[in-house]
Amino acid sequence: MATNLVNLEAVDKVYGTRALLDGVSLGVNEGDRIGVVGRNGDGKTTLIRILAKLEEADKGRVTHSGGLRLGVLTQHDSLDPAATIRHEVIRDMADHEWAGNAKIRDVLTGLFGGLDLPGFADGLDTVIGPLSGGERRRIALAKLLIAEPDLIVLDEPTNHLDVEGISWLARHLRERRSALVCVTHDRWFLDQVCTRMWDVQRGTVFEYEGGYSDYVFARAERERIAATEEAKRQNLVRKELAWLRRGAPARTSKPRFRIEAANELIADVPPPRDSAELMKFASSRLGRTVFDLENVSVSAGPKELIKHLTWQLGPGDRIGLVGVNGAGKTSLLRALAQAARTEGEEQPAAGRIVVGRTVKLAYLSQEVGELDPALRVLEAVQRVRERVDLGKGREMTAGQLCEKFGFTKEKQWTPVGDLSGGERRRLQILRLLMDEPNVLFLDEPTNDLDIETLTQLEDLLDGWPGSMIVISHDRYFVERTTDRVFALLGDKALRMLPRGLDEYLERRQRVLEAAAAAAPAPVAAADVPVKSAADARAAKKELQKIERRLDRISETEAKLHARIAEQATDFEAVAKLDAELRELAGEREELELRWLELAED
Repeated sequence: MATNLVNLEAVDKVYGTRALLDGVSLGVNEGDRIGVVGRNGDGKTTLIRILAKLEEADKGRVTHSGGLRLGVLTQHDSLDPAATIRHEVIRDMADHEWAGNAKIRDVLTGLFGGLDLPGFADGLDTVIGPLSGGERRRIALAKLLIAEPDLIVLDEPTNHLDVEGISWLARHLRERRSALVCVTHDRWFLDQVCTRMWDVQRGTVFEYEGGYSDYVFARAERERIAATEEAKRQNLVRKELAWLRRGAPARTSKPRFRIEAANELIADVPPPRDSAELMKFASSRLGRTVFDLENVSVSAGPKELIKHLTWQLGPGDRIGLVGVNGAGKTSLLRALAQAARTEGEEQPAAGRIVVGRTVKLAYLSQEVGELDPALRVLEAVQRVRERVDLGKGREMTAGQLCEKFGFTKEKQWTPVGDLSGGERRRLQILRLLMDEPNVLFLDEPTNDLDIETLTQLEDLLDGWPGSMIVISHDRYFVERTTDRVFALLGDKALRMLPRGLDEYLERRQRVLEAAAAAAPAPVAAADVPVKSAADARAAKKELQKIERRLDRISETEAKLHARIAEQATDFEAVAKLDAELRELAGEREELELRWLELAED
C-alpha cells in the first residue's frame, strides 16, 4: 500500500466574499502524479500553496508525513540575485562530483542545452541578478529537480520552456520516483505525465483517474449524466473529446477510458473543421495571393536568421511554426506584418514579399497591448465593432463574443485596469477577432490562458475562414488548430514537417547528436595516440584513487573546521590549523584538475 504524503481535510479558503475552496478533502500518496486544472481565478494556485503549507487555510487541516522532503516551484522564485547559478543549483559540490552524476547532467542538459550552459555568458558562474524571468525560472526548476524531493509541487512549470524543453521535462518526470502535483495549462504535458487529475471548480475539487484525455471524457460523461452544465459548454467538451478520439494518435498512446463509451458519446459530433468548405470561403475572401516570399532573407541586427527563403502562404492555409529560440520565428512574422502594413512598399533587406490586395491582417504579439484602464471590457470590444461576421451565416454581437471568451455579463462591466494578465490576453485576442481579419498571426497565443479559454479559442478558430500562422510552445494547441507544421531549425532555412512536432523533435535530436560528434578535439586527431585497454584500465584506477583521496580530504577538512571552532580563542593553534586547510585546498584543486583530464580522455 502506497504511503500517504499529504492530507487535506475539510479545507476552506475565502478571499473577500468569494470561497475559493469549500470543504475540500484530498490526499497525495507516494507515486501519485496529479495534474491540477480549472479556470483562472478558481483557486488552483491557492490549492497547491495550501497543500505545500506556503499559505494557511481558513478552516480545516493540512498534514504532511514525518520527514517529508518537499520541493515547490512557485510563480515567483526565491533565488539570491547576488549568487551565481553554480551556487544556487550545484551548491558546494566539486566539479567531479556533479559531472559524474547522471541525473545532474540530465537536468542541466535538458533545461539549458548543455553542461556548459551555452545560453549564459559565464556558464555556471553567471550571476543571477541581471537574468530574465524565464532564465531565473529554469534555474529554480533545475535547483528543485537536482534536490531529489519526495513530493514535487509545480506551478506552471512549462512557462518559458520551448517544445524540446517541455518534451524533456515530461520524460524526466515520468522516470522519477517522486510524487508530483502540477498546475499547468499545457494539455499535452498533462497527458504525458499525469495519472490523476484534480479539476478545481467554484470551491469544489473533482477528482479523475488518468491523464488529460481521460479527464475530458470523464467530465463530458459526468456533465451528461448530471445535466447541470449549460448545453453549449457540454457540447464544447464533447467536441474536444471527438478531436481527441479521431485526431492525432499521439495524444495518448494507451487511452485508459472506455473507447466504446467515448465513441457512443461523440457519435453525432461532426469533425472540428470542414477544411474544404473553409478553404473555399477563404479563397473567396482573399483571392489567390496572400503572402508570396521570393528569395527573402531576414535579420535581427547583425545576425542573419533566415536566408534566401522562397515560400507561399495561401488562402485558407493554417500553419504551425516551431523552432529553436532565436531561430527567427517572430522576426519572420514581423517582416510579413511590416510588408502588409505598407501594402508591400517596405521590403526586407534581401528578397521580395508580395502581399495580396485583399489581405486584412491581425497580429497577436507576445506583448499585451495597452488599453485605457478606465474602459469597461464590453466598451473596449465595441470600440472595434458592434457585431462580427464569423462566416457561413454566423454572426455574433460584441457581448456574445465576450461571453464565449469567459467574460460573463457582470464581468463585461469590469474596468480594463482591474483585469488579470490572463484576462487582458483574452481581451486582446477578442478585439483582434472582432475586427474581422482574414489573416491571423498568433505569436504565443496560449500565454496566461486557462484550459477552458483555450478550448473556447480553438472552437472559435475551427470555423474561422482565413489564413493563419501560429507560433506556440503549446504542442496541443498547434496540433489542434493547424493543418501543417513548418520549422526553423537554426540553419537559416524553413522546412515543412509532414509528421509535425514528432518529426521536429526527432530532427532536433539528430542535430544535437551530430553537433556533439563533430565537436573539435583539443588537438589534431593525428597527434592523439590510440588508447590501449591497459591505458584505459590504468586511467580508471587512477580516477578511483583520486576519488578516494578527495573523500578523505573532505573528511579531514571537516575535522579541521571543528577543531578551529573549538580553539577559536587560541590564535597560534588556529593559524596552524588554517595552514593545514590551505594545504589541503591546494591538493584538492590539483586532484580535481587531474580528475577532469582523465574523465575527458
